[in-house]
Amino acid sequence: MQQITDFINRIDSQDIIDIIIAIAIMILFIMLSNSISYMIVKLFKFKAKKREIRESAFYDPIRIFINILGVYIAIIFLKVPLEISDEIMLIFTKLFKIISILAFAKGLAKSFTLDSTLVKRYKQKAKKEIEDTSLNFILKILRVLIYLAAIILVITELGFNINGIITGLGIGGVIITLAAQDTAKNLFGGATIFFDKPFAVGDWIQMDTYEGTVEDITFRTTRIRTSENSIVNVPNSVISESSVINWSRLEKRRYKLNICIETNTPLEKLKKVEERIRTMLVNKDDVIDDSIVVRFDGITQNGLNLYICSYTNSVDYMSYLEEKERINYKIMQILNEENVKMAYDTKTVIINN
Repeated sequence: MQQITDFINRIDSQDIIDIIIAIAIMILFIMLSNSISYMIVKLFKFKAKKREIRESAFYDPIRIFINILGVYIAIIFLKVPLEISDEIMLIFTKLFKIISILAFAKGLAKSFTLDSTLVKRYKQKAKKEIEDTSLNFILKILRVLIYLAAIILVITELGFNINGIITGLGIGGVIITLAAQDTAKNLFGGATIFFDKPFAVGDWIQMDTYEGTVEDITFRTTRIRTSENSIVNVPNSVISESSVINWSRLEKRRYKLNICIETNTPLEKLKKVEERIRTMLVNKDDVIDDSIVVRFDGITQNGLNLYICSYTNSVDYMSYLEEKERINYKIMQILNEENVKMAYDTKTVIINN
């Protein structure tokens, strides 16, 4: 408290003027930060629209840098009038550098996303089409490397010895390795998903325990939205060790049906029903003609079994269900028109008196 009182008593009119000028410098930089950021980004994106410039990855980092630059210049301006010590100025200088490093690291990392202009241009110029899942995995690795480099620069700026930190980590390496076994497994699992490409974001997959749409693939987990609309994060190690069915990569879906008809049905009528069902399937646009199978498959204790099988181009699950429903209605209509009854499981119970 006494130090603050002494500081206030030491300030004269010239110091007050210097403080006002310093405050004016900060306000000026803050006011001009948006315009300067806009002009700098505009130099590199000459044809970009105003909205695209403001959404640029480096727009906010440049604006933040200009703001803290104004504060730093104001502090330098006040160093002599307020007799700020070199130790305090060194702290302000380090803070200025650290904030600048983090701001530009964020901007650089943001430029390596699927929505960034840089990546979109790369995808357009790429000779072969790259899946978003694979590209996103690579971009995540790049962002991690950028932030790691920024952290190393910040640690160096704070005066810590990087070699000493690495040595210290080596001492506890065994403990860290044991604690990070699951993480390492998940990272290798993520790499397996990346290289093997069993599925991509947006695919509907099914495993032993989980089934749903893939929403994101990270280093550690794969996020799946289930049919109940809930989110489940499955470790990549679990996925890499499981059998995964990718329903989204079906080229065609199979329609299969067994109809058991009463034993007393005349064979001529059974053959007519068989021919009508085959003709009905052939006339359907979504049904693949050379895949149609309609056969009198066998005789059971309950009745005569009619086996129906075909493939349809309706790959999407909902459209497949709609097509399946339409075929079922048609089959029921044919059976009703031919007055053919289906047989059901029956049991005869004999009671001895």
